[in-house]
Amino acid sequence: MVKVHYKDLGLIDYKEAWDLQQEIFDAMAAQKLVNRNVSDDDRVELESQLFFCEHPHVYTLGKSGEIENLLLDEKGLNDKQISFYKINRGGDITYHGPGQIVGYPLFDLEQIFTDIGKYLRYLEEAMIRMLAEYGIKAGRLEGSTGVWLDEDDPIKARKICAMGVKISRWVTMHGFALNVNSDVSYFSNIIPCGIQDKGVTTMEKELGRKLDMDEVKGKIRNHMQVLFNIEWV
Repeated sequence: MVKVHYKDLGLIDYKEAWDLQQEIFDAMAAQKLVNRNVSDDDRVELESQLFFCEHPHVYTLGKSGEIENLLLDEKGLNDKQISFYKINRGGDITYHGPGQIVGYPLFDLEQIFTDIGKYLRYLEEAMIRMLAEYGIKAGRLEGSTGVWLDEDDPIKARKICAMGVKISRWVTMHGFALNVNSDVSYFSNIIPCGIQDKGVTTMEKELGRKLDMDEVKGKIRNHMQVLFNIEWV
């Protein structure tokens, strides 16, 4: 069982959280190179981490994304007080804001399993199982990452959890964004994940009530613990 350090960062500026991730990610990747060239006794075991947080309003564009999917110009962003960053994860454009649980796993997959597809599917599965606890039936949309509701209905299909990751030397960064009590009006300023014909939803919208964020976080961690065979420290 792999030990993973967990910390809730609370409401934190996106760039501050990104810099924190990058610092840890770079240190983990560098240590892996060192470990390859030393004896077993001298190797330093990497410490995987998981951060949960919320961000002030921000749009982020992944390295494979199209800037045209941001429907605001610089003045529009300033008027609405929304930050914008081009970042080094996969995927297109998405929104982060208050009421959304953002998760950043910095995992050494060599301690868990070396399968990127499986890693993404397990992140999705943790969300699917957590949503089921609230009576929300969720699944996967063929050809897209993330977690969807009514995924088999082209008209009703809507995303509730977006995902985008970066993986190098089997170290992960970035992660998922689950819409819990989010203000979905902010998604109208972008083409979420570059998908024009699908909607976005939240747990609050589906259930008709606000959710306890800490309770949801606890359930996500419980399912991640089982799926990834990890121990929180």
